[in-house]
Amino acid sequence: MSVKMVDVGGKPPVLRIAVAGGSIRLKPSTIVLIKSNSIEKGDVLAVARVAAIQAVKRTSESIPLCHPIPVDHVSVEFTIGADRVECTVQVRAVAKTGVEMEALCGVSAALLTIWDMTKKYEKDEKGQYPETFISEIRVLNKYKGEQGNARG
Repeated sequence: MSVKMVDVGGKPPVLRIAVAGGSIRLKPSTIVLIKSNSIEKGDVLAVARVAAIQAVKRTSESIPLCHPIPVDHVSVEFTIGADRVECTVQVRAVAKTGVEMEALCGVSAALLTIWDMTKKYEKDEKGQYPETFISEIRVLNKYKGEQGNARG
């Protein structure tokens, strides 16, 4: 069996929107540090937002068979709970193929960035992360417009 990129050359560009989400579980004490902007590396959510946007724009460089897509807009939202940070990424483009992978990559990068920036506070006495995990990364919603509705 061979590997190949799907040919989307004959498809018309249409409005594509995808929303993905996921969460990272952290110690409640780490959540307090994030909320008070007291993490040594800096503003966790600001850096995670930039990481998400960068990951969305570079998805085709990370996932071998994804097409490069001209992304029109990315929004990144965070919800902070008592023991977790939830991330939602929305990606919008007028393209020949969907933007679900871009949204998923954005969420993944944001959550990994949060882990990186807070790992000092999450380690136990053995240097392990028994309470920290990323979960539920998924596509929450996707939209494909009609050919006549494409913006350009």
